Amino acid sequence: MSEEQKVIISSARRKTARATCYIFPGKGRVFVNNIPIELIPIEMVRLKVMEPLLLAGNGVRSKIDAKIVTYGGGIMGQADAARMALARALVKFTGSDELKKIYRAYDRTMLAGDPRQTESEKWMRYSARRWRQKSYR
Repeated sequence: MSEEQKVIISSARRKTARATCYIFPGKGRVFVNNIPIELIPIEMVRLKVMEPLLLAGNGVRSKIDAKIVTYGGGIMGQADAARMALARALVKFTGSDELKKIYRAYDRTMLAGDPRQTESEKWMRYSARRWRQKSYR
């Protein structure tokens, strides 16, 4: 496969949010759910999704276009999933162990993820652990 036709697909999960990232050679444009990343209204979400690009440097960022599709969960869960999918795709696209080390040193969840999930509700309880209140009088 030639360098011009190289397309990388990666996915990530955070809680109930899912994200898929498509990276291909381009001019440095990044879209999240068909919205340019610069136009995302919540600054915290925008910065969280852009972290892998900022750590990778301008040399990598100016050579790629990325399209990220997220669904499920809340806005911050989607941002974390998009960040992880983008970081994994950049490592795969560049094939650089140096970039992998940078991401691991900065924040391990960029590549590895977080295994915590909500506990399921149990039988005859109000929630996963809460039992009925006991009355003594």
